[in-house]
Amino acid sequence: MISRPFIGIKMDSSPNQIVKEIPRVIQVYKDGRFQKLSGTDNVPAGVDPSSGVQSKDVIISPETNLSARLYLPKTPTKKLPLLIYFHGGGFITQTAASPFYHNFLNLIAAESNVVIVSVDYRTAPDHPVPTCFEDSWESIKWVAGNCPDTWLNDFADLEIVFFAGDSAGANIAHHMAIRVGSENPRLSMNLQGTILLHPYFWGEDRIGSEEEHPWKALIEDMWIFAYPGASGLDDPLINPDKDPKVSDLGCSRVLVCVAEKDILKDRGWYYKDILGKSGWNGSLEVIEDKGEDHVFFLFSHSADSSCTLRKRICTFINHIDK
Repeated sequence: MISRPFIGIKMDSSPNQIVKEIPRVIQVYKDGRFQKLSGTDNVPAGVDPSSGVQSKDVIISPETNLSARLYLPKTPTKKLPLLIYFHGGGFITQTAASPFYHNFLNLIAAESNVVIVSVDYRTAPDHPVPTCFEDSWESIKWVAGNCPDTWLNDFADLEIVFFAGDSAGANIAHHMAIRVGSENPRLSMNLQGTILLHPYFWGEDRIGSEEEHPWKALIEDMWIFAYPGASGLDDPLINPDKDPKVSDLGCSRVLVCVAEKDILKDRGWYYKDILGKSGWNGSLEVIEDKGEDHVFFLFSHSADSSCTLRKRICTFINHIDK
């Protein structure tokens, strides 16, 4: 667990009193310290013994300590598709070195035969939103620019690039794809598609079964806590239906995966309607995993539903238009 000062809380004579708590996410004390309640475990990079996938950590920006974990399939003999991945955690918890993401991405690298850049963006509350979006964009520019890393230079095909993420990371992947399209940055990469796994989108008005879900308050609380400067629950960063740039999505294919028991399920389905009415001309598929809950694939890799989801990702990445 991590306990650090949170400058936004005023200090007084009762330093250990909890003034803010998001269950299973974070506690904030009256003296400004905070303690993250999940997502603080890390595992080192290295060679995965079961798949032979290699991983290593690289610094992208020494000034901000922005980094990424890279994954390389066993003994590549040619350039491979590149997947840029953004982890979840409600913009507050988790890192690229989390065992959940490390183990999941080892499997994705091996099964989909892709090079992966897993972005270790900074998180709230010490780095509130939109820091995570700026870090992610900086990472994309680093990959597309004069990147000094030999793995990327030798084995990543920048003509076949995908963005992906889960939960808050899927939100980030969505916005990074919009930036590729709307800012026309002339990046030296070709964004083929975006994969959104249980995306963390929300809004002021309830849709589907959200009103009855026990996690409703948690979802709203995390967003307001992570982004104190937000305009509310309809901020374009959390509600794509309120984003005038949503039609600028800079890829031609999108895969959205949702889970039947997930509170965010209805937002994933609604995303298809949003893009459909926006004028975006690409193809989008939404697939729902029955009987499953939020990011189930991170916790049980051998379950049939997890294997099916990974195969779905592999098919999407390695799809070739005839």
